[in-house]
Amino acid sequence: MISVSEEEFQQLMDESIENIPELFKDKIENLAFIVEPYPSESDLGKVGLKEKHSLLGLYSGVPYTHRTTWYTGVTPDRIILFQRNIEALCNSIEQLKEKIREVVIHEVAHYFGMNEDEIRKAGY
Repeated sequence: MISVSEEEFQQLMDESIENIPELFKDKIENLAFIVEPYPSESDLGKVGLKEKHSLLGLYSGVPYTHRTTWYTGVTPDRIILFQRNIEALCNSIEQLKEKIREVVIHEVAHYFGMNEDEIRKAGY
């Protein structure tokens, strides 16, 4: 297991966000990326899990594909990465960078309206 500071983790997440292909990055709006150590009980309830160590990331909001003209003046959608759970799967900084990239891509796919089956079929 590797452990970095919250600031270092945030920087790695920001790098992953910067590397999202422009085709998708240009369509991302009203979306906040957040780092938390572990998911809350509420976060776990949203995805039907009981074990806090199994959730790596969570998207909550109105997917891009479901937004209509009424979608104005709303609080930002959120993508949360759970730092300690991601770190627990990694033994090096390179593995951590790759796992953060995978989780960012997975949660951005939810933002664009993909469900778990579609994301897994795509390899994330």
